Amino acid sequence: MSQPWSFWLGWAATLIIASALVWGLMFAPVERLQGNSYRIIFIHVPSAFLSQAIYAAIAVLGLVGLVWKMKLAFFVAKQCIPVGASMAFLALVTGAIWGKPTWGTWWEWDARLTSMLVLLLLYFGLWALHNAMERPESGDRAAAILALVGVVNLPIIKFSVEWWNTLHQPATLKFTEAPPMHPSMLIPFLMAIIGFYLASMAWVLMRTRLEILQRERKSRWVEDELNRFAEGQ
Repeated sequence: MSQPWSFWLGWAATLIIASALVWGLMFAPVERLQGNSYRIIFIHVPSAFLSQAIYAAIAVLGLVGLVWKMKLAFFVAKQCIPVGASMAFLALVTGAIWGKPTWGTWWEWDARLTSMLVLLLLYFGLWALHNAMERPESGDRAAAILALVGVVNLPIIKFSVEWWNTLHQPATLKFTEAPPMHPSMLIPFLMAIIGFYLASMAWVLMRTRLEILQRERKSRWVEDELNRFAEGQ
């Protein structure tokens, strides 16, 4: 079922993200204090949200794989890594672009920025562990343990602007408060977040399907599937 799901999720994500970016970058009003520079929020915030959510998912999947010995959990966790790393890198790059006109510098060793950089390095470490191990199963377990240890960085990212005096602004969206954004900004902002989540789900499904075929390529069921595909062609 992952093939049709990834297809429809991918198309839905494309339409939603395209609509959100056109609305947010071209038609949303200019922000009172930051001018047009705030428009990068439609890319920066969704990618930052996703980089943290995907890492949390990797940790949960790793725990499931370690405790219940579910191979599929390890497969999904591994293929979440490049997706999460891409989101973390995009969040850092767009944050730097946003920081230049706002703070007057591309980079500051701010608590939020530094902890996000640590998150990106954790993603690199997870991928390196997978590639360093001779047996894929060993890489799965080693990466799962690192992911669980690295979870401690997520609350640091989340609460860094409250625990320390940082340049980074507080969260725009809070469950306990009404959004401070005008609906003409808020709607495309929420659309962008939803679109990024859907795109990442489609990406992970496609990568996981290839991972399963690669890991199980010598299994009988893969040969049967390939024969069935060849006959259908």
